[in-house]
Amino acid sequence: MSDRMTAVRRALTDAPADRIVEYLAEVIARKYSIDIELLLVDYRLAALLPLTDGPPVSSPGEPAWRSFDHQSEVTAGEVGYFPVTGRGERIGVLRCSPAAGSADTRGELAEIATLLAHELQAAAAGTDRYASAARLNRLTLAAEMQWALLPGRSRIRPSFSLAGQLEPSYAVRGDSFDWAEQDGRLYLNVLNGHGEGTSAALLTSLATYALRNARRAGLPLADQASLADQAVFAQHRGDRHVETLLLELDLNSGEMQAIDAGSPRMMLLRDGEVVDRPLEAQFPLGMFESSEYAPQSFSLRTGDRLFIVSDGVFDAATGSSRYGEAALHRFVRRTGSLAPLQAVRTMLGDLRAFVGGDLEDDAVAVCLDTTAAAQD
Repeated sequence: MSDRMTAVRRALTDAPADRIVEYLAEVIARKYSIDIELLLVDYRLAALLPLTDGPPVSSPGEPAWRSFDHQSEVTAGEVGYFPVTGRGERIGVLRCSPAAGSADTRGELAEIATLLAHELQAAAAGTDRYASAARLNRLTLAAEMQWALLPGRSRIRPSFSLAGQLEPSYAVRGDSFDWAEQDGRLYLNVLNGHGEGTSAALLTSLATYALRNARRAGLPLADQASLADQAVFAQHRGDRHVETLLLELDLNSGEMQAIDAGSPRMMLLRDGEVVDRPLEAQFPLGMFESSEYAPQSFSLRTGDRLFIVSDGVFDAATGSSRYGEAALHRFVRRTGSLAPLQAVRTMLGDLRAFVGGDLEDDAVAVCLDTTAAAQD
């Protein structure tokens, strides 16, 4: 490891949680003669916001956005941009001025941007600075709860690529998603808690933590659903329920187990064709005192894409026109060349354009790609 990288690593690990970028900037200025600035992607995935004062970068053609979208180094004149991403979680972009000249220096700056992502993820529990700086607007209380509940917004591993997004991003209420990876299996839940404001957020939080509790106890998928169902019913006695899709993917074989507990819609993009992936409808979580759940199975192939959306997507309407199934299928078909995070961002942007502003109902979109590790 070079002396410069050793100094960088020491600065990152020694920095207070709310001063990571300043400590890093000082050592990079000293060792590389380069000034850096962190641009954080906002909650809506619509702007890159400087951590310090400065205008947001919102035009998709800007070099910062090209670096973010393509997850690669971009040089524009005397400025270089590097994606700040950890395990697929896209946090933002590191802007470097002047741009590095040598390939070795550019390689080190790319590594530094990745190290910064990991440090920012670790620091998030100890400071509000980065969460506050990534906001174009104030979050509602319900939205604050929902975003804090998420495991992240995107994830990339050798065997899969996954992303999810909530809308309206600054005022989401009951829609959410959750995932975890362990022992060669990917667990994915997409939830829609009924109600308004904080009551919907609390309901979804209860179901999410109940599902996590059962999953972390090593229980099979059906028991995860049953225990979460009992937890929601015990609290609300059938007056409130959570529509949930529970998925468990074997990353080696591609076998998927699924429980449709009044779930959002699932579509499969395979070889350029989009088909709905219907499942046997089972009761939403918390509707009755004791519901039994039975998983169904189907197989995914390498290169398959699953798109999961809540009713806030396909029921979105403007005047007498409804977004609907045909528009959904056309959109999903067009996303084949996009990474999952770009796909969900573009879908919800398209939906906002369709309704002419923020959505009235919550919407969640989740995109899962299977990659080379899953067997055909």
